[in-house]
Amino acid sequence: MGSLPGVIRTRVGYTGGRTPNPTYQRMGDHSETVQVDFDPNVISYRALLDVFWGRQNPTKPNSKRQYMNAAFYHSEAQKQQLEETRAEIAKEYAAPITTQILPAGEFTRAEDYHQKFNMRGIQAIMDGLSERYPDFDDLVDSTEAARINGYLGGNGDRDKIEAEMEALGLPEKVRRKVLEGLGSRYGWCPTE
Repeated sequence: MGSLPGVIRTRVGYTGGRTPNPTYQRMGDHSETVQVDFDPNVISYRALLDVFWGRQNPTKPNSKRQYMNAAFYHSEAQKQQLEETRAEIAKEYAAPITTQILPAGEFTRAEDYHQKFNMRGIQAIMDGLSERYPDFDDLVDSTEAARINGYLGGNGDRDKIEAEMEALGLPEKVRRKVLEGLGSRYGWCPTE
C-alpha cells in the first residue's frame, strides 16, 4: 500500500492481542500486520479497503493467529466500512470469508529486520535513504521508503514511479536502483 498516493507511511508490527511487548519470537496472541498511515484528503479509507480486499485471499483458512487474515479498525466508522466491504466481497466467492474484523488495540512495531522487506536487499537504496534519514526509525517512517518499498513489491506504473521519485527529490543513484529493481522483487506484506 505504500505506493498509493495519500499513503504517508507503512510499518510492520504486531497487534490484536493482549501479550505485553510482543516480538517475532514471543508474539503471544498478537498477529503480524502492516500499519498504514494515510491522508484522508488524498485517499479515502474505502479506497484503501478496495486495495486490501483485492490483494489477499479472503477465504484462506486461518491456521495460526500470527498469520491470520484480519483487518484492524480504529473507529466505529472504519468497522462499519470494513463490514460493508466484506459483505460486498462475499458475493464474489463461493467459500466463506475468513478475514477477521477486529479492534486495533495497541500496535507494537516489529524488529528492524522485518521493516521494508522489498528494499532491504538493495544496499544502494538503503545507503541513499540513510543519507537523508540517518536514524533507521525515521527512514522506515518516511513516505519515500513507503513508496520505494511498494514500487519494488510490483505496485505502480513505471512512468508514474519515475515522476514521483523526481518529485520526492530522491537522489539519482536511488532512483536508478529503484528502476533497476522494478519487477525483480515480489513480497507484499499484507495488512492482516
